[in-house]
Amino acid sequence: MTQVVTLDAAPSSAGAYKVDVSRGERIGRVSSEWFSRPDDERYLSLSDLFAAVSRRTERSRTRTVESAAIRVEASREDAERLSLMLPGSDAPLAPTHWSFGQLASLVGAPAAYLRQLPAPLAGINLQYGLTSHRAEQVKTFEIEDGRIELRAVTGAEYGRIYDHELVAAVQRIAGNGTGDTRWKVPGVLDWSTGLYNPSVDITRDTTTLYASDRDVFLFLVDDLNPIEAGRLPDGSPDLFFRGFYCWNSEVGAKTLGIASFYLRAVCQNRNLWGVEDFEEITIRHSKYAASRFAHEAEPALTRFANSSPLPFVNGIKAAREKIVARSDEDRSDFLRKRGFSKAETSKIIETVLAEEGRKPESVFDFVQGITAVARDKPHQDARLDLEARAKKLLDRAS
Repeated sequence: MTQVVTLDAAPSSAGAYKVDVSRGERIGRVSSEWFSRPDDERYLSLSDLFAAVSRRTERSRTRTVESAAIRVEASREDAERLSLMLPGSDAPLAPTHWSFGQLASLVGAPAAYLRQLPAPLAGINLQYGLTSHRAEQVKTFEIEDGRIELRAVTGAEYGRIYDHELVAAVQRIAGNGTGDTRWKVPGVLDWSTGLYNPSVDITRDTTTLYASDRDVFLFLVDDLNPIEAGRLPDGSPDLFFRGFYCWNSEVGAKTLGIASFYLRAVCQNRNLWGVEDFEEITIRHSKYAASRFAHEAEPALTRFANSSPLPFVNGIKAAREKIVARSDEDRSDFLRKRGFSKAETSKIIETVLAEEGRKPESVFDFVQGITAVARDKPHQDARLDLEARAKKLLDRAS
């Protein structure tokens, strides 16, 4: 019988459980973040992360000015330093690497080229662009930390969602993110045994809570409460747990987004394995972004965090029970009628035979075969296309 398995206490390594990561999708988004973050961008709790992003917001301010009124200054004594004077300011602003690129883009200048020039020459080019460019209002985002820096310059209609607002929304469902609620930094898969251990010390090497001067990214799971959704070919339970990651940039480097899913394991490199039922919401920082976050994204995250896993479990069960092919002709017809090429059809059937020890019969069998083939695709577009077609099949079966 399909059931939810809840562990009575936080397991140690002895409480690890067996998972089958040959099924479902592999998602590398969290791994990419994990690889790229230096130590000073890694946080060990949501409270530490919130404090860091809140402090910088408290020291920041935003205002709207005419682009043509911005004055570029460069010192002949320091060929590397360039500053900006804004209307109503007594002190110059030092553009960050990011905001300089935004300013250059505003006037249609190649930022990479300007950065190669001595500051006085770069300043002349940038000033010419600002003066001759069609005058328009821009929104600046400044921070004072010893000196005043320009963190971002965007269009006047830019709808800023602050990084601390996203972190606060996650804290409301996940507490500190360290196990004080069911949501926590993930454990790790032991490849040598196939066991997933949900209880791993949170260190700078294992954390999945990140923030830089440009963005915030965090990933949490509910891996102390695995969910059984059917059985594997050997009769053991097919275990999943819930997870989500979200991201934002208050300086315009990326959208705000939230992705939720079920998964079977997280490895040491923070790749997500055996992912099913992946859903994503993204919000551009347009005029009404803050309203959309409050009325769409945050409630969606709360619903997922507090929802019952039964619809997911029942969907998997329905896909397992829905037999659609009993012969080789049935298998080929099922896939070809759904737009798969002859080569793809053969590959999908062969993959299921190799991984399951039998040819596909149910919708679930075909879905697992398609996602397995997708994992081997070198090009992202082809991989995403196959994964989307597999999800469509699964959704129709449930």
